[in-house]
Amino acid sequence: MVMPLFDTTSAMDTSTAVPLGVSVPRADSGGTRHHAGGRANVACFAPAVSSLEIVYCPPGGKWRVQALPNTTGGVHHGIVEDLPYGSRYGFRAAPDGQSLPLAMPTGDVEGPGSQPLLLDPYCHGIDQRDGVITSVRTAAGFDWGADERLRLPWRNTIIYEAHVRGQTMLHPDVPEQLRGTYAGLAHPAVVEHLTSLGVTSVQLLPVHFHIDEPHLQDLGLTNYWGYNTAAFFAPHPGYATLAAQEAGPQAVQDEFKTMVKALHAAGLEVILDVVYNHTAEGGADGQVLSFRGLGEDTYYRMDNHGRYVDTTGCGNSLDFSEHRVVQMVVDSLRYWVDEYHIDGFRFDLAVTLCRNAENEFDPNHPFLTAVAADPVLSDTKLIAEPWDIGYGGWQTGRFPNGWVDWNDHFRDAVRTFWLADQASLVSGGHGGTMARLADSLSGSASLFQPSGRSRLASVNFVTAHDGFTMNDLVSYDRKHNEANGEENRDGHGDNRSYNHGVEGPTENGAILARRAQSRRNLMASLMVSLGVPMITAGDELARTQQGNNNAYCQDNAITWLDWTLTPEAHEMLRSTKRYIRLRKEFLAAQPRDFPVRDEQSYLHWFDQDGHPMSAERWNDPHHRVMQLLLGSGNGDLAGLVVVNGGASDVEVTLPRAVQGSSPRTYELRLTTSPLHKLRQGTEVVSGEKDLVEAQSISIYRT
Repeated sequence: MVMPLFDTTSAMDTSTAVPLGVSVPRADSGGTRHHAGGRANVACFAPAVSSLEIVYCPPGGKWRVQALPNTTGGVHHGIVEDLPYGSRYGFRAAPDGQSLPLAMPTGDVEGPGSQPLLLDPYCHGIDQRDGVITSVRTAAGFDWGADERLRLPWRNTIIYEAHVRGQTMLHPDVPEQLRGTYAGLAHPAVVEHLTSLGVTSVQLLPVHFHIDEPHLQDLGLTNYWGYNTAAFFAPHPGYATLAAQEAGPQAVQDEFKTMVKALHAAGLEVILDVVYNHTAEGGADGQVLSFRGLGEDTYYRMDNHGRYVDTTGCGNSLDFSEHRVVQMVVDSLRYWVDEYHIDGFRFDLAVTLCRNAENEFDPNHPFLTAVAADPVLSDTKLIAEPWDIGYGGWQTGRFPNGWVDWNDHFRDAVRTFWLADQASLVSGGHGGTMARLADSLSGSASLFQPSGRSRLASVNFVTAHDGFTMNDLVSYDRKHNEANGEENRDGHGDNRSYNHGVEGPTENGAILARRAQSRRNLMASLMVSLGVPMITAGDELARTQQGNNNAYCQDNAITWLDWTLTPEAHEMLRSTKRYIRLRKEFLAAQPRDFPVRDEQSYLHWFDQDGHPMSAERWNDPHHRVMQLLLGSGNGDLAGLVVVNGGASDVEVTLPRAVQGSSPRTYELRLTTSPLHKLRQGTEVVSGEKDLVEAQSISIYRT
C-alpha cells in the first residue's frame, strides 16, 4: 500500500474560484504544454461537500493528498505546487475537514478506509487503468497552422452523420491500426469518399468521454453510440489509436485535433453530437463518478420530495434551472470551439437543456440566451434535437433564432408518402394526400415561421443513427432487435417502413428493383427539399443493420459500414452523388439569400394537368401527382420537381409559360425510375406532356 504524502497549504494561498478545473495560477505566466511547471490553481464546484481534497499523482511520482483550503460560492479552490501536465488526479470529500487514509497500490482507490475518486467536471483528459478512471491534467496548444473554422452557410450545408469507430472498422484502404479511430476518419481514403460524395459537414456521434451502462456490461455489450457521457471536456480515449492511448491523454487530444485539421483542409466541417441532458451516473441508485458525489441536489433535477426527475429516459436529468449547470455546459462548448476548432454542435434531447425551474420548455431560457450572447458560440452551427420524453417534450419549430431543428415532421411525411402509402396502395387501399409531402419539400415554413425563422431552420432527414437505415426502411416491416438482449422490446414500433413483399433479404429481382427505386425516392426527396439535408452514414451504400432499429449496443458488423461495392451499393452511391450534385448546381444559380427571402423566391404548385393545385386536389387522397416549380426572380435557372406517388405511369402536362412570356423549355436532369439513363436530357416545352413513371420523382431545369 502506498501511503499519501500530505501537503501543507501555504498561508499565502493565492488561489481563485475561477476558472473552474485545473489551470495555471493567475500570478504565473505561460499555460501551454511548454510551460512545464507543476504549480496549479485547482477549483471545483462541490456545493454538497464541506471540505474537498484533491488526490493526485505527478508523472512517475507517488500519490498525494491535499485539501483545497478555500471555498467561494460552493467552489473549493487552492494552489497545488506539484501538479504538472500528465498528472492523474481526482477529488474526494473529507468529513469534518480531516484527510482520510488513501489506499492506492496501482489505482485501487477503494481500498480499506478510502473513498472513490471523483472526476473533475472540468477535466480535459481521462486515464483508465485497472478499472479505475481518473482525471488527467493536459496542456493547451497544438500546431494548427492556418486552420480555422469553416463557417459554411446553412444554405450550402449537407450534413453526414457518422460514428468515428463504425466509419472505418471495415474500410479496406485504411491501415488496420488506424481503423475505428480519429486517425482513421482522417485517412485520405475516407476523406476522399466524403468529398466525392459531396457532403459538407461531418456530424460525429458522441466523442466526449463516455462509459457503458452496468446492464450492458452484464450482457457483454457496450454503449456503441456513446450517449452516456461522464466528462464533458475530454475526448473519448477509446477512439484513439493504440499508440495514442498508450502515450496518454495528450496524444489522444493531438490525434483528435489532427483529424479536425485534416477534415477542414478538405473543406469539411466537424460538428459534434453532444449529450448535456444527462450523465453516465444514471438513476439514484447508479454509479458515483463525479456530479453525484460533488452535489447531486444542484447538478440534477429533483422534485419536492428529493426524487430524480427524469426527462431523458436515462435515470437523471441535469438541472438547467441552476446557473452553475448552464455555466458548465457553456464553458464546455466554448472549450471545444476554442481548443478543437469545432464548427458546431447537435444537442441530444435539447428540450431538457431549456427547461426552467418549473420544468417547462422556455424558448427564452437562460441557456439559450447565454449561447446567443456568446461571441464564440453564436458563430457556430447549433442544431437541436427538439424533444425529450418529459411533459411538453415535443418542441419542433419552437427553438429561437440562431438554431436549427431536426425536423421529424419531414421524416414522417417522406416515409409515409413513399413507403407506408405505397404498401397501402399495393394492398388495395389508398394513400394519404399530397399536402404533407408538399409542406416538407418546401421546408416546413409554417412550422418554423412562428419562431421567426426561415425554411433553413429545418434539418431534413429520413434516417438517423436511431432507427432503420434507409435500406432497412425498404426491406423490413418490423424491427428485429433480438441481438440487443431485450427480447425485441426496445426500439420504436412506428417506422413507416415497407418491405415490398418479403421481410428482409431476398433474391427476388422484382422486389429488389422496387426497393432500389424506393431508396432513390427517399434520397432524392431529401436532396430536392428546401432546408438543410442530413444523410446517415452508409445510406449512400445501401447499408443494412439486419432490421435492427436500435443498434446502440452493437459494436460489430451490424453497425459498421460495409465498404463492399456490390452492384446494389454502387448504384445507390452513384444516385446519391447525382442528387447532391444537382442540388448544388441549382443553389449555385440562385441568389445568396435564397430561399430565406420569400418575396424574391417562388414556389408554384401544379397538378398533373399543369394547372395550379386546387384545395380539392390537395385534399384528395386519390390524387398522387404534383409539380413544384421553384427558383428566384434573380436566379439563373428554375427547377421543376414532378412527383408521381401513384401506382401507374402518368402523362403530365408541364407548367405553361406565364401569359406574355416566352415558352419555357424543361430539360430532364434525372428521374428516380429505372429509365434515368434512357431519358436524361429529354427536353419538353412548357404546356407539352411528358411521361412520369409510377412511384418516381422527375427533376427538370429551365
